[in-house]
Amino acid sequence: MICPVCKAEMIVVEYHDIELDMCAECKGVWFDSGELELVLKTYQVEGIDEFLEEMRNAPDAKTDEKKRKCPICGKKMGKKDVGKEPDVIIDTCDRGHGLWFDGGEVVQLSSQFSSGTASHPDNPALGFLEEFFGTPE
Repeated sequence: MICPVCKAEMIVVEYHDIELDMCAECKGVWFDSGELELVLKTYQVEGIDEFLEEMRNAPDAKTDEKKRKCPICGKKMGKKDVGKEPDVIIDTCDRGHGLWFDGGEVVQLSSQFSSGTASHPDNPALGFLEEFFGTPE
């Protein structure tokens, strides 16, 4: 799979039988439809369904950031404004193929989600995300 940001070939990272696509150059991460939910549910953290529903219904982002093409269908993806303080803008395939997170955004969003629940190092899911996808800049 080709990275929608820097056009490098992405590598596959396997985690609990879930294959995630990651760009070794820009550290962006592609989650096929349903993969983010599977990663979060692996550790049965409370509030996942509400978190994912809020993310799906997030408003379209008002940004000058260039629209990226879905690595599956090649169509331009929409941008959603998710997360709070700081906002996290993710790219979403309108055809339901998946979600694109720029480098560090997975950890930013996961940290926001896990605040008020178990935090790293007690939360192995957040530890995994930090290890593989890097901490936010």
